[in-house]
Parts: sequence; C-alpha cells; structure tokens
Amino acid sequence: MTLKIAVQMDPIATINPWGDSTFALMLEAQARGHRVDYYVPQSLALRDNKVSAELAPIQVFDKPRGEHFALGEFARADLSTYDVVLMRQDPPFDMNYTTLTHLLERIHPHTFVVNPPAAVRNAPEKILVTEFPELMPPTLVTRDRALIHEFRREHGNIILKPLYGNGGAGVFLLQAGDQNLNSLIELFEQSFREPFMVQRYLPDVRKGDKRIILVDGEPVAGLNRIPAEGEARSNMHVGGRPELSELTAREREICAAIAPALKARDMIFVGIDVIGDYLTEINVTSPTGIREIKRFGGPDIAVLIWDAIERRRS
Repeated sequence: MTLKIAVQMDPIATINPWGDSTFALMLEAQARGHRVDYYVPQSLALRDNKVSAELAPIQVFDKPRGEHFALGEFARADLSTYDVVLMRQDPPFDMNYTTLTHLLERIHPHTFVVNPPAAVRNAPEKILVTEFPELMPPTLVTRDRALIHEFRREHGNIILKPLYGNGGAGVFLLQAGDQNLNSLIELFEQSFREPFMVQRYLPDVRKGDKRIILVDGEPVAGLNRIPAEGEARSNMHVGGRPELSELTAREREICAAIAPALKARDMIFVGIDVIGDYLTEINVTSPTGIREIKRFGGPDIAVLIWDAIERRRS
C-alpha cells in the first residue's frame, strides 16, 4: 500500500528533529514508501466547498537541525486528493485552531485526518479530561473569583493555569500562604477571555508527571518527566528530566477507563498526563514524546501509529 500523505504542521525549519513527534511520523511514512507532502496551516483555503493548501513534496533525514529536510516546489492542491492528512500544528487551541478543524472536517473521512478534526475540536485537552472526575484531582473551571478563593481555602496549595494553553505556559503554583492570588487572577482576566482551570496541587509531581501514549485507545509506553529543582512544571522544554517508566496498575486502570471515549472518537494518537494516582490532561491536538520514548529504549510508536492509519485505509 502506498499512501499520499499531507502533513499540516508548524514551519519545519523551526522544529527540533531529535524531539519532534511529527518528524518521527514523517520519517516512518517515508520509510514505508508513502508520498509525503508538507504545508503550513496559514496556506489552507476553502473555496466552492473545496479545501486546498500550498504543498511541497518533502524528504526528511534523521540528522541535526538544518540538515533534516529537503523541499520540492510548492503548488496549491486539493486536499481531498490525499489519502491522509496529519493535523500536527501545535496549540494554543484558539479560534484559529478551531477554524482549521472546521476546514479539515470538509474532507474527513474521505481523506482520513489524524486525529479527526471534529473530535479534536470537541475535546480540548483540559475539557475532555473533565468527563472523568473520578480519575482527576479536585478541579474547578471558572472565572468566578469567589469560587477560586473558596477552592483555595478548601485545598490549600493550588495550581492555576489557562484552559487552552500548552507546554506548561502560564501554569502557576500558589501555596496556601501566597498573597499573589488576586494579582494573578487579574492577570489571567486581562490575558484570557475563557474560564481558568484550578486544581489541587499534587505533591507527587516531584516524583514526576508521566506522559502515557495511547494508540487506538491502547497504552503503549510511558515517559516520566521529573521537574527541575525549583520548578513546578515538568515539561521537557522547561528543564523536566525524562525517563522511560513502566505503567503502574493504577495507570493501566486510568487508560482502560478512558479507552472507550477515545475509541468512540476514533482518536489514533493520544498522550495523557498522570501525576501519582491522578489523570490531569488528555492531549489530542498534537501529542509529543514518541522520539524520547524510542531513544530511551521504548517501542517505536511511529510504527504503531502508521499501522493503525493503514488499517483505516486498507
């Protein structure tokens, strides 16, 4: 089987090929003999109910940044002529991102979009997870100051974060005696139109915030990310130390509980975040971690993802 694949992603010249999951997916598609074309989201267009983009054929090489790709000539093409579109641009999940899902929804499933655009639009990471309150730490979604202060009085140390952020941006730890809560709420009110997410702080984060990758609803590997000293966030780009980690019985229980919801939405590639015994996020927009998992001796998840995609196209 030879597939014609379009990859919607941020500018490829800016990525770190050693740690980029989209790049890993492109390498595997190329190794399988599929045709891979590349475009950036800004080039998407809708006219006469046809969705097009400025695409270029691309070759990718497992080499350092600057040597990792070669592009052919760009030309506008109808995306419905492709077998698969990988929707892989990074959040934030804003109205631009939402609009792109509406455009790609016009071609799915005739052209199979991974993950399905309507499902992604209706399941942003910090919203989908709230369908499973029994798996989460105590959580509040609101802009109401009184409710935030009441939540803090009840739980002491709390985490305040934007509802549609990514990569740990805008995540704050407020300890029980911290006097900056009102100022921080004011800053959030000025910066975001949406509600905020408030969660009870989980001390177990010092032991790590585990990213678990699920393919077709099945857990395939876990990568524990341990925060740097003096840092509340464990994201790797802010100094979190990654290490391959076996899944615990509780983590497998969490995966089994959410699997039916992921399968019902036909989500092929999902990354969940678990701290201690609690599920904190379900990442469906542009999950990461597969390069690191392979580098630390785990499975080649790009292979599993393409196996799942090819089953859909066979």
